[in-house]
Amino acid sequence: MSLYSEEAQLYLRHAELMREHIPSFGEYPFHLPAVRELRRLEFKHQVTFLVGENGTGKSTLLEGIAAAWGFNPEGGTLNFSFSTQATHSGLHQYLRLARGVRRPKDGFFLRAESFYNVASYIDRLDEEPDRFGPPLKHSYGGKSLHEQSHGESFFAAFVHRFSGQGLYLLDEPEAALSPLRQMSLLVRMHELVERRSQFIIATHSPILLGYPGAQIYLLDGEDIRSVAYEETDHYAITKAFLNDRSGMLRELLSSE
Repeated sequence: MSLYSEEAQLYLRHAELMREHIPSFGEYPFHLPAVRELRRLEFKHQVTFLVGENGTGKSTLLEGIAAAWGFNPEGGTLNFSFSTQATHSGLHQYLRLARGVRRPKDGFFLRAESFYNVASYIDRLDEEPDRFGPPLKHSYGGKSLHEQSHGESFFAAFVHRFSGQGLYLLDEPEAALSPLRQMSLLVRMHELVERRSQFIIATHSPILLGYPGAQIYLLDGEDIRSVAYEETDHYAITKAFLNDRSGMLRELLSSE
């Protein structure tokens, strides 16, 4: 792991929900389990995972943290100011973030569902006639992200755009990545952790969750709690299926 103290290089220490200002916990997004149960989410490691079933609100929570930090809710860097459709929640207005002593030199909010919009925005900026400096696509491998497959464009951002000493928020990055690419992402993450970076990741991937020393928060609809890798359904279900594929399929596909 890093040669430097892990806590000393955290850029985001905690996210706190200002519950006294919430208009109603019966309204979106405050009725979502991840938000309803939130008080203070502590970040103590350079890599933190948010896991839970679909609908618990982990992506909404990550989006709220990103927007409260200053990222575009659709993704990108702090400088990205585009908006294709205002579908993000107002959660960020009710989050108080505790920042670390160090300021990050880099940052990116990557979300699978709107990465297409980020790629389009980069192309649009590069096509502006009065633009100065090298094309932005040079920071993503040298060619338009739209000229690459979905998985290639995702991985290009990890490899070329993420430079270290940064805060990186990733929403289901495995969505476009093969298992092999997910393992390559682990390698790239570790390189960036060694360069004093911090990651907060919402994921369903048992491969990514295996990153050593990571903090894992489980959002189960009733609570938000820290769990070990082996306690996650992602690990247990995947292991059970691989260890007894025939038996699992027989049980799942039984007509009785």
